[in-house]
Amino acid sequence: MTAPRRALVLVDVQNQYFEGPLAIQYPPRDQSLRNIVRLIDHADATDMPVVVVQHTLPQEAPLFADGSHTWELHPDVAARIQPSWKLVRKNVGSAFGGTDVAQWLREQNVDTITLAGYMTNNCNLATAADAEVRGLAAEVISDATGAIHIANAAGKASAEQVHNTLMAIFNSNFAAVATADDWIDANTAGAALEKDNLVTSAVEGQAAFGA
Repeated sequence: MTAPRRALVLVDVQNQYFEGPLAIQYPPRDQSLRNIVRLIDHADATDMPVVVVQHTLPQEAPLFADGSHTWELHPDVAARIQPSWKLVRKNVGSAFGGTDVAQWLREQNVDTITLAGYMTNNCNLATAADAEVRGLAAEVISDATGAIHIANAAGKASAEQVHNTLMAIFNSNFAAVATADDWIDANTAGAALEKDNLVTSAVEGQAAFGA
């Protein structure tokens, strides 16, 4: 099997996710940040293309306001930015929405995107689903992203429930899921990550929970 040509896509690693109502709850944000930094260092050491996506709203917006402290990239990411990286701003969930990321990835001959950053339940979900229709394989690093507690008129779920459920959903169709350790090992070996499929996941689900 041909080794995947990966790009690391850092989704919205911004101060907004470390304070206030959108502060990441699970996995612990300090843990996910450490793993994001490890992925960056590995990508840098292996000359992997890197995309940095920054959610940006108008200056009067209550969140992600252009130029505000919470809009800024986390310092641990900002300090590592390289001239060769692709930096883009978006105002929707998917990293492809309103950006030229897809074109840039094609120019780099990328066939697989590795998603790290925030949030599991919003922009990573949107980007992974969007990658499918663009002919790109996707990977999600489970301990380099995170979710928040959710409660609304339709129901509620803890951040841990949200995150773990979405990891299973990703791996059933949209994206291969791995830890930072396993992803680094796979990339070092030039290997693709194994992903399940919807039919197998359904069969195993019936075995686990009943028809």
